[in-house]
Amino acid sequence: MQTDLTAALPVSFDDVRAASAAIDGLVIRTPTLPSPRLSAATGASVFVKYETLQATGSFKDRGAANRLLHLTEDERRRGVVTLSAGNHAQAVAFRSSELGVPATIVMPVTTPSVKVARTEAYGARVKLEGETIAECQEAVRALMEAEGLTLVHPYDDPLVMAGQGTVGIEMLAAAPELDCIVVPVGGGGLISGVAVAAKAINPDIEIIGVEVAGFPSMVAALRGEAAQCGGDTLAEGIAVKNVSATAVEIARHLVSDVVTVEEDHIEGAIYAFLVQQHTLAEGAGAASLAALSAQPERFAGRRVGLILTGGNIDPRLLSAITVRALERADQVVGLRVTVRDRPGELARVTEIIGREKANILEVSHHRMLLNVPAMRVTIDLALETRDKAHAERLVGALKAAGMSVSYIDPFTAAVS
Repeated sequence: MQTDLTAALPVSFDDVRAASAAIDGLVIRTPTLPSPRLSAATGASVFVKYETLQATGSFKDRGAANRLLHLTEDERRRGVVTLSAGNHAQAVAFRSSELGVPATIVMPVTTPSVKVARTEAYGARVKLEGETIAECQEAVRALMEAEGLTLVHPYDDPLVMAGQGTVGIEMLAAAPELDCIVVPVGGGGLISGVAVAAKAINPDIEIIGVEVAGFPSMVAALRGEAAQCGGDTLAEGIAVKNVSATAVEIARHLVSDVVTVEEDHIEGAIYAFLVQQHTLAEGAGAASLAALSAQPERFAGRRVGLILTGGNIDPRLLSAITVRALERADQVVGLRVTVRDRPGELARVTEIIGREKANILEVSHHRMLLNVPAMRVTIDLALETRDKAHAERLVGALKAAGMSVSYIDPFTAAVS
């Protein structure tokens, strides 16, 4: 039964339930599963909603499908247009292809070619315009006027919001005992829909939004302030400068708080999903877990639902994050070893490393450094070790053989 919490809002629980019925069988009903490992790491009882299992790898399939299903016959014939550099673009392209609707996606010229190719592979027409999403808006307006295309907005559309809200219905069906749901916030479409659904089902549940610190748009909007946004972020999917006014109105009524997280917590959450859950998470998708890592005392002992919104992360970025995490855990260490400049010394170094069961990843000789005596040579090594204790045993063995050994700081490349 619909409660007073949602009855007068721009998106109602009836809207979300209607969306759930409309997209049933079209969009995947993804699992919500308990995570003992993340629970142990955070001190909360953690449940994860795996939206990474959608056809295009994110929750965006839901809102796109619901909006496209509501097109009139004339709108279907003329086609749709949207602006996006990521998951929404792929969702609209994929769902339009499935429904036989021509789709045009306007993307910034800076969009990585892999994303452009993936969107085109779904059958959409892609137009590259401007440097940013904001600069794409004029191109979208021009296409709507010239070709009569219908806009499928990434987040500022009640039908899109209702579609995203089906995440909340499914989470509470699978885990009705949840005390709170933590939701990544970009333009506000997901958190508004989820809040409407969850609060209608359980008025006592707490909805908490998460933004990346460089783009605190919802935080600012709720305070009635202008957002100060900018900078590079791992969570580009929620790096949105302007949130939906409709989403802000819903958040004022139903969202308990919106917190911000720093880049290091986003990075750590991506790696935690990889090693603890064996799951790929893009930066925006990992934001909910980042909030738990940043504020563990706030969630300790509570039953917390995390929405893993998407897994479309660049493999090269994931590789860099993985290596950085291994360096922090002293499972990849850098050493500078100084030895006598004579034949056989490198073999002595590698023999000791092998005996200590470490693995050499990279090695380089330096004879031209002026801070090294003329009769000596430095060897820089990147090594794979089990942990800090293992690395220290290796260093001790090298020093015991008469070698000078220093650590190469992975943060500064300074030698200490």
